[in-house]
Amino acid sequence: MSRRLFMKSMVSGVGLAGLSGLVEPAVAQGPAAAGTSEWLPAYARSQQYRSRKQSSHDVTGGNADAWGIKAGDSKEIFSATGSGVISHIWFTIAAGTALHLKELVLRAYWDGRDKPSIEAPIGDFFGLNLGDYVLYESEYLACSPGQSLNCYFAMPYRKGARLTVTNESNRDVGAFYSNIDYLEADALPADALYFHTQYRQGTPTVAQQLAGGKNVDGATNYVYCETRGRGHLMGVTLGVVQNAEGWWGEGDDMIFVDDPSQPVIIGTGSEDYFLGSWNFGGRQNAHAFAYHQYGAPLIQSAERTGGRYCLYRFHGDNPVTFSKYLKHTMEHGHANNRADNFYSCAYWYQDQPYTDFPALPPVAQRLPTVSRG
Repeated sequence: MSRRLFMKSMVSGVGLAGLSGLVEPAVAQGPAAAGTSEWLPAYARSQQYRSRKQSSHDVTGGNADAWGIKAGDSKEIFSATGSGVISHIWFTIAAGTALHLKELVLRAYWDGRDKPSIEAPIGDFFGLNLGDYVLYESEYLACSPGQSLNCYFAMPYRKGARLTVTNESNRDVGAFYSNIDYLEADALPADALYFHTQYRQGTPTVAQQLAGGKNVDGATNYVYCETRGRGHLMGVTLGVVQNAEGWWGEGDDMIFVDDPSQPVIIGTGSEDYFLGSWNFGGRQNAHAFAYHQYGAPLIQSAERTGGRYCLYRFHGDNPVTFSKYLKHTMEHGHANNRADNFYSCAYWYQDQPYTDFPALPPVAQRLPTVSRG
């Protein structure tokens, strides 16, 4: 998402958690200025924030513009006090292991909390859920040539923010490059919400034979996220490793809103939720695709044992609102009849920093492999 479009969306308040109060329109100067908010772009008006950046630059003025992170160590990559909004994150990494996208863990802490509201392997956070670099662009996440990772989700905070990266591999990271752009503000709008990312996995999901082959309550679905509070869901990324032949999809999305007993939103199949269709083209004709709100940028060995998929679906057009409870789920196969490996991240905003996350699986269990039954 371009910075021009980011600022435009901040003014409109659409999809970015009500941050419109950070930017005020220009004061009208008589009849000629009437209605300027309708035709004058946001970037041509006075901005009510202070632009800042924190990066891994060489503080001596040299060209050693990266941090090393030793095996087992954590590095604080961002720290701010007061009110602000992280508007863009960029990383690129040189590591001693090909699995570093699953081994490095990104965490974010809002307003002095001691538990994170973002906790995910770095690759999963950026939509690379199977640990491989795949070039793609979406509205909020992207991977560019040169293995650079970009995030444009707005991340507000009122009292402060802290981001860390932990190296859970047994090899040192030689160079971790970071640029984090953010806005300082005197105050945030009252309706500004906190950004969250929750990682989950099923390795494998548990295949079942439900009565009559029907799943009416979603009780045993794969869970993308579960939270309590008020806010809205922005979407998910998902990596799939097939443990058996055939099409792994046909799993309906089921979203529980404010009532944990029954889903309010029910879809028609996994490929439909990710806004593809017909098995993404099937065993012989599946093609990767990537668009602003949805995509499957990685499809390898389609519908075969060991087949690999990376997918994303965002709800920027219609974030799924909840007032006290949200659980986003999906069947694994029709009526949960398959046992493939799922690795996912869910992204949402809510009114208070939420930190009641399930424990992050150890790194050995996060690595994407075929599970042999």
